[in-house]
Amino acid sequence: MPSPRYPTPRHPSLYQVNTRVLLRNLSRQLDRPATLDDIPDWMLDAWAKMGFDWIYCLGVWQDGIVAPQVSRSNPIWLEEYHQLLSDLQDEDICGSCFAVTGYTVQPAMGGNAAMERLRDRLHQRGLKLMLDFVPNHTAPDHPWVQAHPDFYVHGTEEQLAREPQNYCRVTIGTGEQIFAYGRDPYFPGWCDTLQLNYGNSNLQVAQLNQLLSIAPLCDGLRCDMAMLILPDIFQRTWGIATEPFWNRAIEKVRSIHPGFVFMAEVYWDLERTLQQQGFDYTYDKRLYDRLREQHVRPVREHFRTDLDYQNKSARFLENHDEPRAATVFPLEVHKAAAVISFFCPGLRFFHQGQREGYQKRISVHLNRGPREPVDGRLEEFYDRLFVTLKQPLFREGTWQLLETHAAWEGNWTVDCAITFGWTDEKDRQGLVVVNYAPNQSQFYVRLPYENLEDGTICFKDLMNASHLYNRPGVTLRHPGLYLDLPPWGYHVFEISRIA
Repeated sequence: MPSPRYPTPRHPSLYQVNTRVLLRNLSRQLDRPATLDDIPDWMLDAWAKMGFDWIYCLGVWQDGIVAPQVSRSNPIWLEEYHQLLSDLQDEDICGSCFAVTGYTVQPAMGGNAAMERLRDRLHQRGLKLMLDFVPNHTAPDHPWVQAHPDFYVHGTEEQLAREPQNYCRVTIGTGEQIFAYGRDPYFPGWCDTLQLNYGNSNLQVAQLNQLLSIAPLCDGLRCDMAMLILPDIFQRTWGIATEPFWNRAIEKVRSIHPGFVFMAEVYWDLERTLQQQGFDYTYDKRLYDRLREQHVRPVREHFRTDLDYQNKSARFLENHDEPRAATVFPLEVHKAAAVISFFCPGLRFFHQGQREGYQKRISVHLNRGPREPVDGRLEEFYDRLFVTLKQPLFREGTWQLLETHAAWEGNWTVDCAITFGWTDEKDRQGLVVVNYAPNQSQFYVRLPYENLEDGTICFKDLMNASHLYNRPGVTLRHPGLYLDLPPWGYHVFEISRIA
């Protein structure tokens, strides 16, 4: 069996699986409750064949009693559930997977032992396992609430009266106390959680011990809303001074589990800050937002930051928090955005149902989703994309942003192009070209490669293998490779010399 810490490629791919929904579907098929042991080998084989390096299993930890009760009674959330499931039942509402009472795998899923077996089965196929860590808050019935109430942020009667959306009364052994809900400072509190207090050094020690208890189960962690516990953010939100947590915690975990990977969910331009704290990857929400706005210049400018930052960015078009990509991006825009997102450097983050073109986002409070038809056009596109991303050039190579030049004076469509170059140690070369605009565009790309000046050069489109273009090498530096792309058109070229 491969080592749990065997190397992954420079630019890996991750597949996010909603574990509770997956097991609910398997239970229906098996006509009995399914555990992690029931995830079939053929499914793991399929994930490996598609070229994924990581499987991120969402929602495996203990979730208690109180949070599901809140999920079943919140009228705003209930409206969302009913919009998704016309035949909604109480058993469909399992509570948020981010309201955690303990970092052991739910007994109904088979417990830690079943997770260890799943991890080992993934390793046998060259796949690594990622799980969640929720640093900012816990469920209201986490054992710490009774045993260590000082681990939490507390409020006053005045705060409760003024901000009932952010505070609540909780009965503990010494009587009633006012606790703060876990929250993002820009939105009301999450009423199924309580806010941890990182100003308490004992809480920080306890959280580090939680990380050390999780690490043997998996190969990496996705850390929920990781920026919320940065000292300046915590001070601004709660008025409480804290010591830094992430750099010390990550260093300690890696001293015991070398190669363990940390991915941060992060917003507010704090990506680089968390990379400097030790995170291997940080969410690239800014790229997603710019692609969604369909404004090409901000997308292109996004790639002018340094390569180390790019290599540590996690690119996505959807995840459990975002709407389905098939609803946000019209079909041709979707394809162009995917080529940009997944043929740039960093971690390629795919969500269950994205390949199939599903349109209904499943709430993290539910363990069932609707049945949806597969969009064959997107399925075919993603299957080609996965095959192409398996090429060593795009997994291990070096990326650079290339400049484009107007095909003639005054042709403004040159500004609609985004072009990437790829090279690797074996002198393989690639070119990714996207016209991220609703209009036809023409432009030149001057290729920076040394060995293309003589003979005839072949450009094979790996996303459409029937497209082959031969060009005289002498023209590729000046004026460059001429391209004329339809609206939202793209090429992913493998470059080779044929004469």
